[in-house]
Amino acid sequence: MDYEDRYRVSQRPKYDCLLFGKLIYLGNENGGEGPTETIWLNLFADLDDTLYPLSSGLARECGNNIKDYIVEKLGIGKDKVVDFSNLLYKNYGTTMAGLRAIGYDFDYDEYHSYVHGRLPYDNLKPDPQLRSLLLTLPLRKIIFTNADKVHAAKALSKLGLEDCFEGIICFETLNPSPKGTDSGDENDVEFLRSASATTDVHSSPEIFDIIGHFAQPKPSATLPKTPIVCKPHESAIERALKIAKINPQRTLFFDDSVRNIQAGKRVGLHTVLVGTSQRPKGADYALESIHNIKQALPELWETDVKSDANYTGPLAVETSVIA
Repeated sequence: MDYEDRYRVSQRPKYDCLLFGKLIYLGNENGGEGPTETIWLNLFADLDDTLYPLSSGLARECGNNIKDYIVEKLGIGKDKVVDFSNLLYKNYGTTMAGLRAIGYDFDYDEYHSYVHGRLPYDNLKPDPQLRSLLLTLPLRKIIFTNADKVHAAKALSKLGLEDCFEGIICFETLNPSPKGTDSGDENDVEFLRSASATTDVHSSPEIFDIIGHFAQPKPSATLPKTPIVCKPHESAIERALKIAKINPQRTLFFDDSVRNIQAGKRVGLHTVLVGTSQRPKGADYALESIHNIKQALPELWETDVKSDANYTGPLAVETSVIA
């Protein structure tokens, strides 16, 4: 089997950037008039089987914590919680986005603390091989995740990758607090905003019955929209690209989720599905492991463009921008 067949690559366009949504190589949006390379990384579900394996148990425990939250905090019966959470995730991208859409209101930080704060982070071990790959890539590197900043920073620290990235685009970035002072000018937006907050009320007077909606569908009935911005919705990816000033046509997007990959393809990204050698529709490349990136894409290490890729400063988990 030759190299092209092995990685199912039909062509190799020239990129300026890598976007790790699980991993992304982001391009030069200035059309060659100066380097603006950035690497993105998507944690949370995207982190599993991309930066660290599913065998770590974090993805499984995160799912269990979400179900426990729904039962304990929102009063959903245990006999309904599996179908309930699956419908929310399938139709809204994340369970949290679905809960907000159908009428539940809650403190975002409290939710993230409950869902992520009890994860077995000690199961994550340092990954010197991945660290070396990231530090030798001649590009800037940034985290892009649906999760909150605390989870992202803690996972990176356990993996020994906290100094491989210069910033984080996370839940707080895409869903800034209404109490903040956003100027509305994307040029003033840092990759990470300060903590978000919402009301303490757990539910509105009327909760949309999503289980009943799909059990007995009505032609005139439509699902309510969510106020939360998250992957795999195209608006979330487009906003992240705008914040980072990235040209999607010069960007290679790595993710372990097929639906995230397909959303990335729809907004113009070049895409890499991580975790399988089978290339589905919407993926330009497929890698069984992120550790295979140098074998699959050696040209990323052969660029003549100079940049401050070997970032040695602390992880940017706080900024002066409040929103």
